[in-house]
Amino acid sequence: MEVKKITEFFRNLPPKQCEDCGDVMDEMHESYMNKCDKCLRKAAL
Repeated sequence: MEVKKITEFFRNLPPKQCEDCGDVMDEMHESYMNKCDKCLRKAAL
């Protein structure tokens, strides 16, 4: 088994997707949210 650099691991992760609509989300530093802004606004109404 080949050991990879930690930076390679994070670089190869798939983009984060909204759990409700499946849209790709812009990731923010230290954000653990799993819903996009659009779905969060719909839920608040």
